[in-house]
Amino acid sequence: MKTFALTAAVLAGLLLAGCVTQPAPLQGDYPAITPEDAAAGDLTGTMVRWGGRVVEVEPQADRTCFTMLSTRLDASGRPYGGSDATGGRFLACRIGFYDPAVFEENREVTFTGRIDGYETRRIGEYDYRFPHVTADVVYLWPEREDVRVIVHDPYPYPWHGWWWW
Repeated sequence: MKTFALTAAVLAGLLLAGCVTQPAPLQGDYPAITPEDAAAGDLTGTMVRWGGRVVEVEPQADRTCFTMLSTRLDASGRPYGGSDATGGRFLACRIGFYDPAVFEENREVTFTGRIDGYETRRIGEYDYRFPHVTADVVYLWPEREDVRVIVHDPYPYPWHGWWWW
């Protein structure tokens, strides 16, 4: 009985994993390069899909620029939450106004666009070379909810019976 339940659970998980899709604006084929890879060379003109956590938002006269801390993307194109493994930093700019009150620090955002150059900025005392992306898509992900799963065991503590001693 337990084998059947385990097999059914695994199959259901595989079926659901196969249903994971990216939101329409993020779909497409993009090279598997990170902002860190791009900063080490010159990949100007390359189309990318990058995401991560917002470090800073700078509204300008005709566009808004985002300073981002890059993380890997999952199968849906969403940045992995809570991950300390980063792929470097990047700048992404898009025409229009994006409110810093909405795109606040640490919110997860995914961009698609083209690397149009590089910009060196200081982080503390360090000169950091940022790849600069002209974004076609700015996709703000909903905030993650802290969900705690409690599993009820129908037979709690079977080892505490008299037969165990």
